[in-house]
Formats: sequence, C-alpha cells, structure tokens
Amino acid sequence: MMMKQENQKSVMESFSLAGRRALVTGSARGIGRAIARALAECGATVAVHGVRPSDALEQSLADVRAFTPESTAVTGDLGEPGCAQMLFEATSSAIGAPDIVIANASVQVRRPWLEVPESEALLQMQVNFHATYQLFQLAYPAMRQQRWGRLISVGSVQEVRPHPDMPIYAASKAALENLVRNLAKLCAPDGVTVNNLCPGVFATDRNADALNNPTYAEKVRAGIPLRDFAMPEDAAGAAVLLCSAAGRYITGVTLRVDGGMGI
Repeated sequence: MMMKQENQKSVMESFSLAGRRALVTGSARGIGRAIARALAECGATVAVHGVRPSDALEQSLADVRAFTPESTAVTGDLGEPGCAQMLFEATSSAIGAPDIVIANASVQVRRPWLEVPESEALLQMQVNFHATYQLFQLAYPAMRQQRWGRLISVGSVQEVRPHPDMPIYAASKAALENLVRNLAKLCAPDGVTVNNLCPGVFATDRNADALNNPTYAEKVRAGIPLRDFAMPEDAAGAAVLLCSAAGRYITGVTLRVDGGMGI
C-alpha cells in the first residue's frame, strides 16, 4: 500500500480555501453572490462587490460572514475610470491583497446592433473586458510574489452562441476567452492560474423578464441539451474547483456551465 505523501491532500481537503482572500465583483446577486458564498463556505475571506450600497449587497455580505466573519463589502461602478484601482485598494485594506479575483461584474445591453449607440458599446467593453484586465493587472504582482493565485473571468455561452440582440456583449465575452488563453501562459511559471468560467442560460434577475415569456423560454430551453435553465448555485462548484488546490493543474481553459448549449 502506498504511503500518503506529506504534502498530499485528501480530495475534501483539496477543496479548502482556508486562509485565502477573494474579491468577487458583481456579487450582490445572482451568479456572483452564489460564488462568493461558496468560496466563504470553503474557508475564504471574501470581498463582495456591488455598484453601490444596497439591501442585496448587505444580504450577500451576511451570506459570506456566516462562514468567514472577516469578509467585507466594497462598492464602485466599474464603468467609471479608476474604479478597478479603487476596488483593489479597498479590498486590500480590508482583508489583504486578494489571491483570488473573480471578475463577474458585467453590463449586458439587449438591443438590435444597428440601434446600439457608441456610449452603450463602450460601457459594455469597459465593464466586461477592460475592468477585468485592470483588476488582473493589479492583483497579479502579489500573487507572483507568493507564487500562488487564481484569476478567473466570467464569460458567457455567447462566446460561441451569440445572441442576435447582444452583439457587443458577446464580443466582450469572446475577448475575455482570448485574454485568458494569453495570460495563462504568461502567469503559469509564477504559480498563478487563469481561467474563464462560462455560464449558459441562468434563471437570475437579469434574465427574469425574458424567461417570463413562456414562448421565448421554451424556445431557449429547446436549444439546451439538458433542457433546463441553470441556477446560480450551478456555477459555484465550478468556481470552487478553479480556485482551490483541486484545480491547481487547470489553466487557460473555458469551463462551460451551460447544460451543453455551447457544444
């Protein structure tokens, strides 16, 4: 019988995030809130984020503090210049420099492409792509120094299945996938993994209006091999895998949580 190596962890232990510090943007509700709660449940101290103070953000903070009381909340509009820097500094001041960054915040405009004004196109690219890149830039030096870190973007099934009324959103998410592949090679020698978590159609506040239309909902459901919509918690386990020691050998990938929609 082989002896367990001294540094070898059990499967359950490998999912522990005890001692880790995480910033999860866009975590007042939906997918971000579920991910933040899961990280805290696994032991991480978490900075949850919302555009502004709100009851939803307070509820998300209560979720994570039930597991790690040192967790905190930070606010700011990532569509504004300098916000990424401010969020990183606020997080570092409250819980220490994050060694996990999950860039979940996004702006999604549903409009025919000929009707999208420049301001809306630029806002989607700023929040969805540029702010993610900026947060990764800010977090990486400390991760490199400690030779451990996790950088995770949250993409979309629209990377491969673009919606006809959301072309800029789809393009911004496709850009993230390319960014992740590039950064994964650059960061790997320093013990930092970079991955893209790619949700499909989730039953969240963002999609509520569209999915409340029975005809539209059934049309969308028919295009999902598993024939069901995802819940926010369905993304949480995938995020924990990518953040933990269990996922230490996964980098540069897009992990699709889409019920097979992206096949």
